[in-house]
Amino acid sequence: MSKHADMIYEQQAAAAFNKQSSLFDEIYSANTIVQYKRKRVRDHIERFIDPHSKILELNAGTGEDAVYFAQHGHYVHAMDISEGMLEILSQKILSASLTDKVSCELCSFTQLNKLRNKGPYDLIFSNFAGLNCTNELEKVLASFSTLLNPGGIITLVLLPKFCLWESLLFVKGKFKTAFRRFFSSAGRKAHIEGKYFRCWYYNPSFIKRLLKKEFDAVSLEGLCTLVPPSYIENFAEKYPKTFDSLREKEEKWKAKWPWRSVGDYYIISFRKKG
Repeated sequence: MSKHADMIYEQQAAAAFNKQSSLFDEIYSANTIVQYKRKRVRDHIERFIDPHSKILELNAGTGEDAVYFAQHGHYVHAMDISEGMLEILSQKILSASLTDKVSCELCSFTQLNKLRNKGPYDLIFSNFAGLNCTNELEKVLASFSTLLNPGGIITLVLLPKFCLWESLLFVKGKFKTAFRRFFSSAGRKAHIEGKYFRCWYYNPSFIKRLLKKEFDAVSLEGLCTLVPPSYIENFAEKYPKTFDSLREKEEKWKAKWPWRSVGDYYIISFRKKG
């Protein structure tokens, strides 16, 4: 795929998230399953990082995670390709009096060589499938090593090629949706607020293969494997007992095969060798 095409895809994604930036927190802050997902990711990360760590957050969005980690004593350089998202993030930094803990930068994760603040960092972090918005993931991952301290951690939250919940749509005759991830080598169209962009899907084995030379895999967990995806609106509120039961089972089985890789997302972490 040409460099020009890649730039168009990034511009389309930026336009989509710019459009949603003013509504993002309003849409998702009250969503019980979104909050469940955030806690799972944060708990995962906190197993691996030391106090007062330096964090590079890719596709930081409106800064919910950046603010959280800063309030817990870490230093965060938050970057995003969406100007709208960074405007909201900047407002949060000021409101929370975190200007000494959080900095932000408009930058694409495919151009990390252009970062103003090159670290080195103790953690590189990308949440909620931001990296599924590029077909240049190999280029992105190749840029991580020089930005990390020895022993530094990478934590990525990605969409795999198979999602158990989506596959169940097969029984409802929604074949295209049920298998959209599996047949997606050229990317799949997604849209936010009427703005279209393209999305790719990556299995854990692909990430491990790209990073194995310089990194050791340290953890893999399924996310929303048994707990339903957050786009199934109000599931937790309508069926609280079922939600609690599924959450307990997912916590128990999250790192076991096959549950660790068939969720709506997976959380995968690596440690830099040396």
